Amino acid sequence: MAVCEVCNNDYDMAFEVRTPDGTHVFDSLECAAQRIAPTCGNCGCRILGHGLQAGDGDFFCCAHCARQRGHAQLVDHA
Repeated sequence: MAVCEVCNNDYDMAFEVRTPDGTHVFDSLECAAQRIAPTCGNCGCRILGHGLQAGDGDFFCCAHCARQRGHAQLVDHA
């Protein structure tokens, strides 16, 4: 079995996610999101869908949050 690096659960159905930073082991998508999903530069929520990235590397969950931080050029996609 493998141990989740977020909650330390020893789980027989744990899975690995490979990123440029290395290989991570999780027991759930929730733990994976807590460790590797980017956070919004305005409200701090985890970005689980199609977020927005400003030219300076900041990530945002939506255009509203991007505008709050001065990135008026970013728009939501439908």
